[in-house]
Amino acid sequence: LALGAYPETGLKEARERREDARKLLANGADPSETKKAQKAASVERSANSFEVIAREWFEKRRSSWSASHADKIIKRLENDVFPWLGGRAIAEITAPDVLSVLRRIEGRGTLDTAHRAAGNCSQVFRYAIATGRAERDPVPDLRGALPPARGGNFAAITDPNGVGELLRAFDAFRGTFIVKCALEVAPRVFVRPGELRKAEWEGFELDKAEWSYFVTKTKIWHLVPLATQVVAILRELHALTGHGRYVF
Repeated sequence: LALGAYPETGLKEARERREDARKLLANGADPSETKKAQKAASVERSANSFEVIAREWFEKRRSSWSASHADKIIKRLENDVFPWLGGRAIAEITAPDVLSVLRRIEGRGTLDTAHRAAGNCSQVFRYAIATGRAERDPVPDLRGALPPARGGNFAAITDPNGVGELLRAFDAFRGTFIVKCALEVAPRVFVRPGELRKAEWEGFELDKAEWSYFVTKTKIWHLVPLATQVVAILRELHALTGHGRYVF
């Protein structure tokens, strides 16, 4: 049984290894085979580490996400989870281990990120269970351990007078022509601001008064009927600026 090469292995450490080997022999175990088994276990632990499985899960799922959403998830894992849990065997990670990571994120004042990280970790654990590399997901055990995230929203205007004020503000806008057109189109198509901002000319059929575009998140096509006012706005906009890919 090799005990290590000098000077990497000092005399004291070599003696300790020798005594360990003698104890194994006294108990009827082969030190050489024990060492091989320990090495194999170490390799298996590395192959089943949290980071290895998380990256495998990420690659399996990323095609179903938008590029920006996928980028946020992998950066969250790389920055806030992998440095502390990445090298651990996923089957040995406990609820307190995960909570320690989440507390660190919470301590930065980013509670919402902590909740999102918990959700991502839970998805990785469930993937490990499905692929036979873990037996349970410890994240549900943390329910109530973090304060609830205080989500904010942009409340819709429901008062008719308020809607009128908003539309008059659009009409009074004195900025660029393109932005003014976008403001006039927005309340007539009822799409998300990001979808309007990324609208491409090739998706419009003004003669049919239709706009179609592909929604990456849901993987479906949306067809938006266009009011006559919208068609008129877009025709004027296209005549002046419609030489590029995007409308606005």
